[in-house]
Amino acid sequence: MQFGGILLATAILWAHVLPGESVTGGKEAVAHSRPYMASVQLNGKHECGAFLIASQWLLSATHCFMDGAEGLTMTTKETFKLSADRLYKYPGFNIDNYDNDISLIKLDRPVVESAEMKPVSYQQTGGADPVVGATVEAAGWGALNNLGSRPDKLHEVTIGVMSRDLCGRNAYYGSKFTNNMICAARPLQDTCNGDSGGPLLYNGVAIGITSNGGKKCGASKKPGLYSLISHYSDWIQQTMTANA
Repeated sequence: MQFGGILLATAILWAHVLPGESVTGGKEAVAHSRPYMASVQLNGKHECGAFLIASQWLLSATHCFMDGAEGLTMTTKETFKLSADRLYKYPGFNIDNYDNDISLIKLDRPVVESAEMKPVSYQQTGGADPVVGATVEAAGWGALNNLGSRPDKLHEVTIGVMSRDLCGRNAYYGSKFTNNMICAARPLQDTCNGDSGGPLLYNGVAIGITSNGGKKCGASKKPGLYSLISHYSDWIQQTMTANA
């Protein structure tokens, strides 16, 4: 399989991966246009996404690693392999509503950065979130539709930020929608099963992590939910510095 960035694989059996996200209503990404992207796999099968934010660090969603990250390896297009050194889960992940759904993965050694493999910038504490209606982008190897069809190549989708008041209504997510989340979608365009852990980007900067959504991708009242990275950037910096 050819991918736009990094390929991650696991050599051991994980606990089942919780329902997550994947791209529906999008298009195939141009090769190497998203060199920070990673695919977390089980026995060669894609399960979740992740993305490179520093030469030795990946961000992803905690619910993708309910059984840890032991045995995690990384294979680039050139079959260059790396193993995960350690997984750092943000304290307080709530399995009931996916609040605080963010984890850091430290690789056992830095990747060699190139045009085909390099980190993406991410939103810092105090950074302004995109306003309602702003155009944002997501990408992944998740399902293309509600039948579960999965692509061999990276797909991307352009969606719009939705109102917090709307996503907090009972007909949408109610109290499960927290201040640590942002919701985004467009009619029949959404992330879907398998996209969890990938980035939500605004003007080329990662501002969110694909986290959760409805049982059906593209459902009008269950848009994709994303963890706001700016709420965790201090923890990200502290964790990377303390474990350099």
